[in-house]
Amino acid sequence: MRGVRIESGRSTVLYRLVLSLAFGVSAAASPPPAEQAANLTVFEGARVITGEGGAPIENAAIVVRDDRIVQVGPVGQVQVPEGAARVDLAGKTVMPAIVDTHTHLARERSELIAQLRRQAYYGVAAAASLGQDDVGLARQVRDEVIPNAARLRTAGRGITMPEPGRSDVPYWIQTAEEGRRAVRELAASQVDIVKIWVDDRNGQYKKLSPELYGAIIDEAHKSGLRVTAHVFTLEDAKGLLRAGVDAFAHGVRDTEVDEELIALWKERPKVVLVPNLPGRGVGEDLSWLSGTVPTDEIARLTEAAAKLPPNAGASFQLQARNLRKLNAAGVRIAFGTDSNGGWNAHQEMADMVAAGMTPAEVIVSATRNAADFLQIADLGRLAAGKSADFIVLDANPLDEIANSRRIWAVYLRGEKVDRAGISAGSTSRARP
Repeated sequence: MRGVRIESGRSTVLYRLVLSLAFGVSAAASPPPAEQAANLTVFEGARVITGEGGAPIENAAIVVRDDRIVQVGPVGQVQVPEGAARVDLAGKTVMPAIVDTHTHLARERSELIAQLRRQAYYGVAAAASLGQDDVGLARQVRDEVIPNAARLRTAGRGITMPEPGRSDVPYWIQTAEEGRRAVRELAASQVDIVKIWVDDRNGQYKKLSPELYGAIIDEAHKSGLRVTAHVFTLEDAKGLLRAGVDAFAHGVRDTEVDEELIALWKERPKVVLVPNLPGRGVGEDLSWLSGTVPTDEIARLTEAAAKLPPNAGASFQLQARNLRKLNAAGVRIAFGTDSNGGWNAHQEMADMVAAGMTPAEVIVSATRNAADFLQIADLGRLAAGKSADFIVLDANPLDEIANSRRIWAVYLRGEKVDRAGISAGSTSRARP
């Protein structure tokens, strides 16, 4: 299949009309003419998880033309012209490609692209890099279509109080006007979202005050931008909600959430939580990382996990309880890993299930909800008109979320990702 095709004006209307006539849902419609089979592929026989949270479609067909899905449904209800290419997926499960709303990616082009390809290897279709980017490079890469690579979204440079010795990439501000000026620069740079840190890093630094983050949020909204906040304490989460924050890039981590926070959130139902859970404090088999992580690095990670202290899981348990409460209260949960390895997405999904969410809820958070949060309209769902971005699995993640790691193939923009090539180019140098 070919890459993205850009159409405009009258030709777009005609093209959409042809698709609507050729691939209508009605089983009684006449089959499209044979010439419509050009650049058409049918993926058939798999169980399809659409990303909407309902029951999967068993023995389904996904019809793809070029980079777009034109129809999804049970095999017997999907009409396909003669001559279309066919891919037999009997026994497989298909889910939408993952969207990671919280990563930290490289500031150098070759490594950034290598990271985006490793994301693709693990079934990630888009990754948002939050707050430590070279804005010019990130914008350039964001606007390209890079084969075998996830899409990029960027917050450019985040905003925080001075943190000497930690990171000098973000804007360091100390007044409301400095915060507003930083937002105006970000808006002029056409970033996708504004990232702020509201955290004293265990007392090491002063943190953004309500006056400062209030000014940043206000200026961002005036510029048509949303704000996501790194947060740690319950009280700061409440203050940020009152100030109009749009999302949290972490959950509350100092104490149990209370009824006041839940009430504030219910008054603001559009605010999104991206939990970014910590490790569970238990060792695990990491051999499945062998596709992109060198053997010696896997051994090092495995050894480190085996030496975790007895209380290592306490932070996870606290955040898991908070996630369960907020999820039960109807808070919209999206997905992020706070990492750059690609494989971390599958660990995060497993951690979210361990925290008390169902596999179906976690898949929705990592697909539909995450795509909606990043405002990428053609990702996150398997439906007509969406980009053909999906993962083919050897087992059903609704039965066991770890089955998301059993990847048979990844398709981005209608093209099969060259996972073997990515693996060959990664294992000698990649680090998660």
